[in-house]
Amino acid sequence: MTVVVAIGTRKGLWLARSEDRVTWEVDGPHHAMQEVYAVAFDTRAGVRLLAGVASPHFGPGVSISDDLGASWEESSSSPIAFPVQDAALERVWQLQPAPASQPGVVWAGTQPSALFRSSDGGRSFEFVEGLWNHPHRPEWEAGFGGQAVHTIVPDPVDPDRLLVAMSTGGVYRTADGGKSWEARNKGIKAYFLPDPWPEFGQCVHKVAQHPSSPSRFYAQNHHGVYRSDDGGDTWQSIAEGLPTDFGFAMVVHPHDPDTIFTFPIEADGRRFPPEGRCRVYRSQDAGATWQALGAGLPDDFWTAVMRDAMCTDDASVPGVYFGSRSGEVYASPDEGETWHRVAAHLPDVMSVRAAVIPT
Repeated sequence: MTVVVAIGTRKGLWLARSEDRVTWEVDGPHHAMQEVYAVAFDTRAGVRLLAGVASPHFGPGVSISDDLGASWEESSSSPIAFPVQDAALERVWQLQPAPASQPGVVWAGTQPSALFRSSDGGRSFEFVEGLWNHPHRPEWEAGFGGQAVHTIVPDPVDPDRLLVAMSTGGVYRTADGGKSWEARNKGIKAYFLPDPWPEFGQCVHKVAQHPSSPSRFYAQNHHGVYRSDDGGDTWQSIAEGLPTDFGFAMVVHPHDPDTIFTFPIEADGRRFPPEGRCRVYRSQDAGATWQALGAGLPDDFWTAVMRDAMCTDDASVPGVYFGSRSGEVYASPDEGETWHRVAAHLPDVMSVRAAVIPT
């Protein structure tokens, strides 16, 4: 097999290829000097690579490659645009293909906080008015990185069910294809608000779900790590055993809904791992206990891993990948047991996605 890792940075996109997930060939930049906050592989019919790019001259948009970066398809006008007068697209934060039962459907989350839906594989998008018109929207605030829908989790069975997360605002869920939305933050703490247990207003950094357990979600919050076993209706803390409860990434093992990965950061005001030791933490019992994984990872690592900069592939023994704000990218071929450096000295890494390509 061949694994391709797409690495989105603040100054372009790099692609890394490997046959063994230990040694890598890296090429780029694609979309040089453009921000790439979102990348996605769509493997439902062939292999399509989607990139949310933002040019300081031409503005934000979505680029598509059906030949793993050899060529790119870009629309003459932005495929994502607000139909309302009081908003302009700043950047695309998330691109998420729907399950295989919904061919052609791709979701996009943006800054400002909005949701768009494509039915043609990402070439054009329609504005989801239900989320934009939610009565909570005037009170959603910008997080440190901006006000954005950065997480989209389509239900693996029901095409009308979808969960999104935003900073700030928290978790919202629809059961009618996006016409109406309900906040789903019960149990997630917002320590920075006068009422630390509000209906909404939480700064949820990432939410993950496993397709075989659609009622199970995991969340990394702005201070707080949580699990929901009832589809997001309620959340309980699973932070005990971690060195800190702050971070951005949350990733679920592709074959085991009880195994998750995260990258703890010391605090919101100290955005590097505790003691500067680069460690991925893994739980194999749904967050009851945690194990630090660091074989091959450095100490003196004074940087952070962002919310979309960690992922897995879907090989039988899955690989785990992450990139840092200091431009280093690491890969594990064995579920986090050992690590190898993929690239160094890249610009700030904002997004990392991997795909297994049949040889």
